[in-house]
Amino acid sequence: MEFCNKRVLVLGAGISGRSVADVLVRQGASVTLNDAKEIDIRKEEFRQLRVQGVNLVFGQQQDDLLEGIDYVVLSPGISIYIPLIQTARSRNITVMSEIEVAYQLCKAPVIAITGTNGKTTTTTLTGEMLKAAGKAVVVGGNIGLALSHEVLGVDETGIVVAEISSFQLESIIDFKPHIAAVLNVTPDHIDRHRTMEEYQRTKERIFSNQRDSEYLILNYDDVAVRNMAERALSQVLYFSASQELQTGAYVKEGLLQINWQGKNYPICSVKEMKLFGKHNVENALAACCAALLMDVSTTAMSMVLRSFTGVEHRIEPVATVNGVPYYNDSKATNPESSIKALEAFDGHVVLIAGGRDKNTDLKEFMALAKEKVDHLILIGEAKERFAAHAQAAGVSHIHCTGSMEDAVQLAHRLARPPQIVLLSPACASYDMFANYEERGRVFKELVCRLA
Repeated sequence: MEFCNKRVLVLGAGISGRSVADVLVRQGASVTLNDAKEIDIRKEEFRQLRVQGVNLVFGQQQDDLLEGIDYVVLSPGISIYIPLIQTARSRNITVMSEIEVAYQLCKAPVIAITGTNGKTTTTTLTGEMLKAAGKAVVVGGNIGLALSHEVLGVDETGIVVAEISSFQLESIIDFKPHIAAVLNVTPDHIDRHRTMEEYQRTKERIFSNQRDSEYLILNYDDVAVRNMAERALSQVLYFSASQELQTGAYVKEGLLQINWQGKNYPICSVKEMKLFGKHNVENALAACCAALLMDVSTTAMSMVLRSFTGVEHRIEPVATVNGVPYYNDSKATNPESSIKALEAFDGHVVLIAGGRDKNTDLKEFMALAKEKVDHLILIGEAKERFAAHAQAAGVSHIHCTGSMEDAVQLAHRLARPPQIVLLSPACASYDMFANYEERGRVFKELVCRLA
């Protein structure tokens, strides 16, 4: 697919949209960057785009934007269901995601990782294992800069490791990773995808273009994910944290290992890993599968697993105050992710949760909270619904507060050893913060003030 001398409309002026606009104009395209929100074009990030010749149209999203357009490129935050996209498709204008642009420009093989939870940790682990093996690697996608920007920094001798969200998969065309991984699929983003079935179908697009020369890594313990093999044409490699596999990655007697093509590859023991929790064992197994398929030695894998302490905002140790450890799990934007965080601790948790409510099912989350949580501190738009479900589940000591600062101060007054304080919201952040990263940073700043 050529972009030179094409007229391209990029929708969404966030980091991804600005980045792909910059990339496309450098490829010789005529680019219009649009956002339905009013944005001050005098800001530095937009001033540079204007210098490059990018046309900026903010505050409206009318059909006349499509006049003469060859391609429409979507930032992850832009839904395929908005009226402008429906009009574009009715006019037979090609609509694609930013990661499709990245794929078209990429010269290196791609490892693409998706799932409701665990994407960032698995993607980062995989990248670290490849780097430990001396390979030229770029890591991007749903973390860091836009993938279309990152792929320009590596040639055919390198490797691209990409975290891929369902939003990015909605409008791929030819995107075909050499290795794809699906970690899990649990209810999330139903407000965007409308049904759980559509959400899963969107996730499956990550391997829809693969053939028998490519590989697909699947979680054997997640039945919905395991059954994706029935619709895959690629070679499947399973991983399981709960049972031994004849072919695939698993744990036996506390040792991570892989059976593949008639050989057994022992890696390291679970106890040697710096990461903790069953979910991180799953993430490690998936990363090891991808690394093995790229000819990374088990020595390099083991070295990374023995030293990697995790990614920011995912059960991240912040500080210990008066003998009480504080953990930042702001990346837990759905109940399933918060469940994994609670399962990583033995109990005696002072939990801070709440935010922008996705109206997800809270039954399993609150049942575990009853077992593990000594005090539940709720914030944000979701706090009333969360409090009602917590009370119905028999959770004791439920507190509602008005801000993150109030929540941290209350946790500080309540928590005593051997309790721990955990921010794991089970909600989006957009009611109080720009994103989960800002939420996590604010939490850490408040805790550090206590310390």
